[in-house]
Amino acid sequence: MITVAIRAAVYMAEQDCPYAEEFDGNDACAAHFIGFVDGEPAGYIRARFFKDFVKLERLAVLKRFRKTTLAFKMVREGIAFARRKGFERIYGHAREGLEPFWARFGAKPLGEDRVLEFSDYRYTEMVIELKPDPKAITIDSGGHVIIRPEGDWDRPGVLDISAERTSSSANDNENVVRKRTATDSNAA
Repeated sequence: MITVAIRAAVYMAEQDCPYAEEFDGNDACAAHFIGFVDGEPAGYIRARFFKDFVKLERLAVLKRFRKTTLAFKMVREGIAFARRKGFERIYGHAREGLEPFWARFGAKPLGEDRVLEFSDYRYTEMVIELKPDPKAITIDSGGHVIIRPEGDWDRPGVLDISAERTSSSANDNENVVRKRTATDSNAA
C-alpha cells in the first residue's frame, strides 16, 4: 500500500498521470524499493528484470523530501541490487531535463533518436554499464541461498532453518503424490 500511496501522490496528483498508465500491470513481476526519511516512507523505485538487463523505473520521492539525498540513495540501492543479481546493464527512461541526474550514475543516452513520449512527457532512453558484484547470485551459489527472500541472500532464511530440523514424518508413505480418483472428487 505504501508503494501505491507514494506513486499516486507523485505521478497521479502532481503530474496528472492517469491511473491505468501509472499502475501498468508490471508490479507483480518487479522488485520494489521503499525509501524512508526519519522512519517515514518517502520514496519508491521499481526494478524489472529482462534477459540481459534490469530496468529501473518509477523513481518517485514525495515533494517534502526532495531536498534530501533519498533519490540518490534509492538509485544506488537499485544499481547494487542489479549488480548482486549479476546484471551488467541497466536500462531506464530519463524524463527530459533529468538526464544529468541519471548521468551521475554513469547513464548514457542510447542515441539521439532514442526518445519516447508518454503520459505527456518526453523521455530519453538511457543505459548504465555495470560490473557484476563479485558475490553475484549464480546457479552455483547454492540452493539455500537461491531460495532465500529476494535481496536477503546473505542471511539464513526460513528454509535454511527447516533443513536443520529432523523430519516429522513418521511414515514415508505420507509424502507421496497420488492420482486423484473419482471417489476423492466426490468427497471434496
